[in-house]
Amino acid sequence: MKKYFFILAFVLALSQAVYAQPVQQVLIQANKPLAKVQPTMWGVFFEDINFSADGGIYAELVKNRSFEFSAPMMAWKEVKQGSASGKILITNRSLASNSNPRVAKISVNASEGAYGLVNEGFRGMGLKKDMQYDFSLFANIEGNSEMKLRVELINYKGEKIGEAEVKGLDKTWKKHTVSIKSNATDPKARLNVLFTGKGIVNIDMISLFPQDTWKNRKGGMRRDLVQLLADLKPGFVRFPGGCIVEGRDLANRYQWKTTVGPVEERTQIINRWNTEFKAPRDAPDYFQSFGLGFYEYFLLSEDIGAEPLPILNCGMACQYNTGEVVAMDQLDPYIQDALDLIEFANGPVTSKWGKLRAEMGHPASFNMKYLGVGNEQWDEQYLERYKAFEKVLSVKHPEIKLASSAGPSPNGPRFDFAWKELKNTQTAMVDEHYYQNPDWFFKNASRYDNYDRNAPKVFAGEYAAHSTQGQEPESRNTWLSALAEAAFMTGLERNADVVHMASYAPLLAHVEAWQWRPDLIWFDNLRSIGTPNYYVQKLFSTNPGTHTVSVTSNGKVLAGQDSLYSSATIDQVKKVLCVKLVNSSSATKKTALDLEGVSAKKPVSVQSLGAANLALFNTLDNPEQVVPVTTTLKASGKSLKVEVKAKSFIVLNIPIG
Repeated sequence: MKKYFFILAFVLALSQAVYAQPVQQVLIQANKPLAKVQPTMWGVFFEDINFSADGGIYAELVKNRSFEFSAPMMAWKEVKQGSASGKILITNRSLASNSNPRVAKISVNASEGAYGLVNEGFRGMGLKKDMQYDFSLFANIEGNSEMKLRVELINYKGEKIGEAEVKGLDKTWKKHTVSIKSNATDPKARLNVLFTGKGIVNIDMISLFPQDTWKNRKGGMRRDLVQLLADLKPGFVRFPGGCIVEGRDLANRYQWKTTVGPVEERTQIINRWNTEFKAPRDAPDYFQSFGLGFYEYFLLSEDIGAEPLPILNCGMACQYNTGEVVAMDQLDPYIQDALDLIEFANGPVTSKWGKLRAEMGHPASFNMKYLGVGNEQWDEQYLERYKAFEKVLSVKHPEIKLASSAGPSPNGPRFDFAWKELKNTQTAMVDEHYYQNPDWFFKNASRYDNYDRNAPKVFAGEYAAHSTQGQEPESRNTWLSALAEAAFMTGLERNADVVHMASYAPLLAHVEAWQWRPDLIWFDNLRSIGTPNYYVQKLFSTNPGTHTVSVTSNGKVLAGQDSLYSSATIDQVKKVLCVKLVNSSSATKKTALDLEGVSAKKPVSVQSLGAANLALFNTLDNPEQVVPVTTTLKASGKSLKVEVKAKSFIVLNIPIG
């Protein structure tokens, strides 16, 4: 009995201690705006990893549509119906087309039944009931053959859920199109391309797109994934990566010129992440069709109101792979690519590349202001090449702000060397990357407090807290990782005079085809979710303010002091004070926000994000384990009493007078 009395007494004492916890005074000097918060402060980083482009945001449902994978029949299989027979031969017509040389030559003997091909899609094809899908292909018939083409949508059981006939096959090589309605929803559907009759037919660029794309563009992007990006209201889109900019070797580097113009003329290459699969996701089927190319990236940026930030190869392959570099006396074509890209994005329609932009559907300039030279390179070989780019670009295009690399690590000899050298250049921003454990992010919330204010600005181009928490050997998007990032991001915002851009990475991941995690957004063939990390990003990016203001407690910035982290901004247009508070402790924190020079005039909006279980993460089946909750605080005057729950992140929008 004494044991139970002791436990009861302990619990009562603990509850009284929490109840009696002293109120922490927090001073916010809202009448003294400090640094301007750049419109580009919070952005998104896009790289074609984890099936982000093909099989992801690019809505094409057919994999290996032009037979250009290293194994030309990958994703395709022969189909025979009834007594039909035939054979398939992949032919290479490189003299006719260097960019897309292969076609499938199909010999058909199908007076009864049908013969052709079936495509598996990207881990299946996600089809929705009563939705329309646009099928197309390039084809011609040889000789005097009389053949008909039928396409079928097949569910995972092998049952037909839609079909259409393609008419007009003849000897002329041309594009044929037809619309198909799906009679059922299926995440693992397939596509049959079937021929009847007898003869030989050549086919290429077999395609199936949902009509329900972002902005209903034909051959466009997957609506739900782009909407998740648009909801972030990002200040910039960095593209196309990432390590794919570099390639494993220079022959397979990303070359923007091969990704523009007619889709059927774009040159496909193996994806840098092709061989990075791990069981049970092992499959060497990761290539880049470039249906999502530089024109589409610029268009996406414009659609969601973000500045485009393209990254170009600087004459170096991935240093984690071959580390191959182009000789300095052969670097000019790489620099010319940068000059031509500026012309493609901004040049008049009378120029060569500006004319191509106009022909693709955008006569107006994309008004590109930023350009990254190299991705994540380091050491002398990078600095030598970066300076060669800068020497030319600073003279011919001084209006373009250049971003350079500090390498893959947030500290160390390589990092220090890069900064030392780059301080003597004209670079506008230095790209810093940090993939670290959550503890690093908590401890580095004050990282930029003492950075040189006269040095180039910081582009926090890739970061994510990697946390396993004893569950799995590979990191998850747990609430702990998101909470740590929130704490760190208060430091980015507080130092907005130093940090001008920041983006989490990677952005997207298919649940059945990923090489890297954590990732901001997860999806399958029909569904998509935001992670806790996504909602942290959203709370910052949709509540940016125009200027920072000072937040202190006992004369010190809140960067882990008593487990509290904070930043604050004021929106001088909307007349709103935005205060962000992170509590990393296991106890609720009572605070009193003392507003200097302003008064709260209306009820305060409070957006809260948190979970008692730090190991929680959102899944497609349970998408709302950790999501923001909005309430109001009936507060006015110059002091606000605010409770910040244990392990939580809150954002207060305070209308002021």
